[in-house]
Amino acid sequence: MDRRQFCRSALAGSLTAAIPGLTGWYTSAIAATEADTSIPAVSLDGKEIELERAAIRELGERLTGPVLLSGHPQYDAARVVWNGMHDKRPALIARCLTDDDVRHAVTFAHERRLLTAVRGGGHSWPGKSVCDRGLMIDLSQMNAVTIDPAARRATVRGGALLSMLDNQALQHGLATTTGVISHTGVGGYTLGGGYGRLNRKHGLTVDNLLGARIVTADGRLRRVSAEEEPELFWAIRGGGGNFGVVTEFDYRLHPFDRKALCGSLVWPLAQAKDVLEFYAEWAPRLSDEMYAGPLLLRHPEAGDVVVMDVLYVGDPAAGEKELAPLRRIGKPAADAVVVQDYMIVQTENDGVFHPGVRSYAKNLLVKEWSQKLVDALVGAYDPRVLLANHVAGGAVKRVGELATAFPHRQAEIMFVVVTVWEDKAKDDEMIAATRAYYDALKPFMGGYYDNIEFDRKEGNETYGPALPRLSRIKRTFDPDNLFRLNSNIQPA
Repeated sequence: MDRRQFCRSALAGSLTAAIPGLTGWYTSAIAATEADTSIPAVSLDGKEIELERAAIRELGERLTGPVLLSGHPQYDAARVVWNGMHDKRPALIARCLTDDDVRHAVTFAHERRLLTAVRGGGHSWPGKSVCDRGLMIDLSQMNAVTIDPAARRATVRGGALLSMLDNQALQHGLATTTGVISHTGVGGYTLGGGYGRLNRKHGLTVDNLLGARIVTADGRLRRVSAEEEPELFWAIRGGGGNFGVVTEFDYRLHPFDRKALCGSLVWPLAQAKDVLEFYAEWAPRLSDEMYAGPLLLRHPEAGDVVVMDVLYVGDPAAGEKELAPLRRIGKPAADAVVVQDYMIVQTENDGVFHPGVRSYAKNLLVKEWSQKLVDALVGAYDPRVLLANHVAGGAVKRVGELATAFPHRQAEIMFVVVTVWEDKAKDDEMIAATRAYYDALKPFMGGYYDNIEFDRKEGNETYGPALPRLSRIKRTFDPDNLFRLNSNIQPA
């Protein structure tokens, strides 16, 4: 097998998408403008309510995009989100095309205290971008990306995907920090903080956010930046979707050569302890330009392996020199860290985490390496579970703990324990395997990451010292907690 192909496929299995077509629980209405009866729904506090026919029709007439009810030809496709574990049926789907569409949808929900989900890219791991019997505000059609190369600035609509931002910026020799699954939406990813392969050099995505447009619970469209609504701007940089629907983001871009030294080093799992012990000593001394993070996984051909995901931002010759000590550890089974297109590594995870796959994940932030941590990582290894990571440090650490609403600046690395599978009958088995690996690592935890978590309902553990200020801002902009399908912050 070609060594480059081997490493590119180190995280890619032979999974295939399976998104079932499902029949509707309510089929008498097609579009909101044609609604001929009220429909059942659920309020913010879980009570049964009725959405009146006239109001549904009025909403449908106000929006430039369609408002879909069950039975509409587009309804089933619109309600499907990335993670196949989540099969939910909203009472209404407002497929927004403009900021005013979002305003009208938010106002409709707020006036009726209607359970509300917001879908950007639909990549919420725990399925919070869709809801049962509430309103789904769908931004997927609002996905334009505009690059101003002179200003080094990207203006990105709230329904765009990371691949759209990457590809447009790279055409101008520019980039900003984006995540490692290219079909992730920019919205939820950014609002939670935004780890990515460029974060050691350029900071988290929230550190590169220059401004945004957001519709708050009162239906107002607000422009936020360091100069305009600074408290709200602070809150959306790490506080998740708690404060409104962001319809547009403005990002700082940086010069970047898409032909970069990047790829994977692979060792048999038997060498994992040697590799991780070396990494624990080597990683804290790396330059900001070097991103290198370890993974443990079962490869379909090579079996159980430890993989090092590498990207060097800068002169490849300098990167080769910095990487040389790692290459001398053990006997790598494959070495495909070469000068190649950045988008090769940015899309290498897309196959495993394809739309429709069933997936469960938990995460923990680690502030320091230790021998006990290395022992736990190797000793608890389960071939059903992928141990992935997001490496921090560098520019991430140089931002003050409370300069943004993302407080976990001192973490060295975030580990993600995740399973992916196709058969619904395996749900309990795979969830249990993920939790068992996580439990073995939990003693080393120094925080949580908002975007990758199933089991916490409230944000106390997620937001740490930022929570009191976030709670006060929540009270100002969303006192009724309309935007609660997230790592939720209760209004003070």
